[in-house]
Amino acid sequence: MPRVVALYRYPVKGFTPEECEVVDVLDEGRIAGDRVLGIRFANSGVPDDAWSKKHEFVALINTPGLARLKLRFDHEALRLLITLEGTVLIDEKLDDNGRKRIAAAIENYVLRLDENPLSSHPDRLPLRVVGDGITSRYQDNEAGQITLHSRASLAVVAAAVGDADLSELRFRSNIAIEGLEAWEEQSWVGRKIRIGQVAFDVVTPKGRCLATQANPISGKRDLPILKTLISAFNQIKPTFAIGMITSGAGGQIHVGDKVSLLD
Repeated sequence: MPRVVALYRYPVKGFTPEECEVVDVLDEGRIAGDRVLGIRFANSGVPDDAWSKKHEFVALINTPGLARLKLRFDHEALRLLITLEGTVLIDEKLDDNGRKRIAAAIENYVLRLDENPLSSHPDRLPLRVVGDGITSRYQDNEAGQITLHSRASLAVVAAAVGDADLSELRFRSNIAIEGLEAWEEQSWVGRKIRIGQVAFDVVTPKGRCLATQANPISGKRDLPILKTLISAFNQIKPTFAIGMITSGAGGQIHVGDKVSLLD
């Protein structure tokens, strides 16, 4: 039977993940602590507490070098630590002054990168830190959608792209599972599944973007993931993983939990 082998949440949209042994799925269908903050462009025109598309944030889609930064967020103290190769770039609480210093540190780092979304767009400055650090809000989809992939699917993509060590972190899923055939999770779209305590409606295949082409260690775009998904697997649009929403109440999911179809 399929089972959960890894769980991830991403406190700051577009930055490195926390690997978890257990996650709390909220009744609304998001994972507690996931995408509770974002670094948004000044010209987005969207209120800080409102959802917006990923193109309005500093994120891997436009700034692959973010992958080199390591992030730790204290969800209780609401304190953010970001390091680069062991050197602390910023360690601040989410008060007004802390937010300004966090935004300035990220801005300075991004502007030094060869590929960045700021140098030719001064209207995107100054960056601002959005989110309260508690409310899960800034997923790619406005409805939230917890994402899942199987490692069998990862393995065939790795073979097609010619990298046996292809990291699943490129795809930024919340849940990785084993025990399926490659791409079998795609057949769950439109069906109900249960993972641990939580039932889900599988609502969509997950479309992919340039974030997948950023190496999670080097921060360089190094592999043609999007073209490979289309050419090697006869996809119309590059797709990997599935998006799910809760069917009923939330609950906990643990590494090792079984995954089963409900219909």
